[in-house]
Amino acid sequence: MSTQTPVTPEYIPEIPDLAEVQLRGFCGESDYPKMVAVINASKVADQIERSDTVETLRNAYSHLHNCDPYQDMLFAEVEGQVVGYIRCWWDVESANNWLGWHVSFLHPDWRNAGIDTAFLHFSENRLRKIADGLRGSEHLPDDRRCYFTTTAHKTEVSRATLLEREEYQAVRWEYMMVRSDLENIPEAPLPAGLDVRPVRPEHLRAIYDANVEAFQDHWGYIPPSDQDFDEWVNHPEFDASHYQVAWDGDQVAGMVLAFISPQENEEYQRKRGWTEGICVRRPYRRQGLARALLVRSLHDLKASGMEEAALTVDTQNLNSAFRLYESVGFRPYNSFAFYRKEF
Repeated sequence: MSTQTPVTPEYIPEIPDLAEVQLRGFCGESDYPKMVAVINASKVADQIERSDTVETLRNAYSHLHNCDPYQDMLFAEVEGQVVGYIRCWWDVESANNWLGWHVSFLHPDWRNAGIDTAFLHFSENRLRKIADGLRGSEHLPDDRRCYFTTTAHKTEVSRATLLEREEYQAVRWEYMMVRSDLENIPEAPLPAGLDVRPVRPEHLRAIYDANVEAFQDHWGYIPPSDQDFDEWVNHPEFDASHYQVAWDGDQVAGMVLAFISPQENEEYQRKRGWTEGICVRRPYRRQGLARALLVRSLHDLKASGMEEAALTVDTQNLNSAFRLYESVGFRPYNSFAFYRKEF
């Protein structure tokens, strides 16, 4: 993070007929509780399950890349209370596109009143300026296409309506899937020559690098930044004890980075484990390894007292992941789309 500087006025749009709304920049850690409050109000209105804390925000904002929150965020206040905010940043994906990302949260009482549109225009203006400054560099050569990029769940009706009105198009979808019980888990043995070992601290870098290598084939892949590994291992709920990692000698073959979020389970009064980070490196694919590791994860979660499991999946995954997850009992319960607009 940089030292605090005010948001450049040229990027701050006006909101007609809303004199009570004040727009300002990021004020540092004192904003984290206010941001959590807005996220919580938004998720209830949008029927989205997530569990954020000041600690998780602090970890995320301590590891930002291609983003200066003091320049790349805008907050809306009413009578001193934060009612919404937006943050933008940029990345370059493996498909050679420059992506200007933005994510926002707005209290439901203040939607469709002009704030959401002002947020969107702020992020677009800011990202255009960043792109203009990078043109001709290694980050943005002249032949690279530029897209504003964001996401919206199918239950975020007002957000999707705004994006479509502003000429964004949904270009890719992901399912959120759940296995509603952990009974009758199928059998799936590990391929010959591979073994699963308890994860030790000295294994983490190899696991991380193998995960990065395996996911480089996926749509929208973005090479990791220097901060991503540190953000992962410093997450307040980081716990590798449920990871299922297959080894071939000293080489990682594949993994399921399963985890349990006590905070989320307490909030939603359930016993759910997540089977995320499912991947297999190229030399070990088409041997049943992903299925074997996923089954091991389900057994481990059940032994840990969980009653259900969940994951997310790209609906157009080239390795037929959706069909694999269905075959072991997962079913879709929500979805979200990636929206883009070229500029």
